[in-house]
Amino acid sequence: MVLRNVAVHLAAGAVLVAATIGFGTAMAAEGDATPGPTPTAADGDATTAATGAPAGTASAAVTLPPVDARFDYQIGQAYAPPSGVTVVSRDREAAPAAGLYNICYVNAFQVQPHEVTWWQRNHDDLLLRDADGEYVVDGDWNEILLDISTAAKRTAIAGIVNDWIDGCAADGFQAVEPDNIDSYYRSDDLLTLDDAVEYLKLLAPHTHAAGLAIGQKNTTELGTRGKAAGLDFAIAEECGRYDECGDYTRVYGDNVIDIEYTDDAYTKACAAVGARVSVVRRDVDVTAPGSRTYVYRAC
Repeated sequence: MVLRNVAVHLAAGAVLVAATIGFGTAMAAEGDATPGPTPTAADGDATTAATGAPAGTASAAVTLPPVDARFDYQIGQAYAPPSGVTVVSRDREAAPAAGLYNICYVNAFQVQPHEVTWWQRNHDDLLLRDADGEYVVDGDWNEILLDISTAAKRTAIAGIVNDWIDGCAADGFQAVEPDNIDSYYRSDDLLTLDDAVEYLKLLAPHTHAAGLAIGQKNTTELGTRGKAAGLDFAIAEECGRYDECGDYTRVYGDNVIDIEYTDDAYTKACAAVGARVSVVRRDVDVTAPGSRTYVYRAC
């Protein structure tokens, strides 16, 4: 869900988890409906800009997030945005915020815990397994990794995720935030950066065809390859903390949104890039007002 860059900076690489998960019983209460967005009807207003598409695909006019706008990160729970907010990111199952620029959060590379049963029953072959046949899991968030290791599997998974993206468009979102591009770090070397790039090449053109922009979520290791694959802007977690904001602005200019989870990192990011890009301070669980842990600030 969040803090995806943290694993990259752990000494000697990320701690990888490969375990058989007893999801069946735990997920039974969640229901077995096909994962998909909740139908809504709300559109935001923003400036339309032309964006290039990868070689071999048609260019599309999409609406990019306004630069250096006040942003709120609501992927944990949707709520009335604070005063002055004009851009918000929400989970694909939430309704977009009326009158704002809305980014649709999609877990495109891993499985949300409440969707495990559906995946196991319908597409178990698309879940990543290790040599022992056990699911490979992101232990921080208890999410099974999707298996993007072959062209056939990437195509099959993209077919599912692109349907979600169509739902984002139908609901009135203007952009998509595909999370966990860096799942290869947690794959026990079963996935690669190249796999991620090839998969993004299946998502980006479809997103543009649906009339939406698509962002790079974290993953500075992409360099310029994300933009070459068709990504339009960046959403970075803790680029201030890890001195990575420049890695994103060098590729996407000021089309960058940064979320920090500590006061010191927020202050640092505001000083470094706050005059050019959107920077917010959120609590790590991205809770709503009324929660004991809720934090929101913007510069």
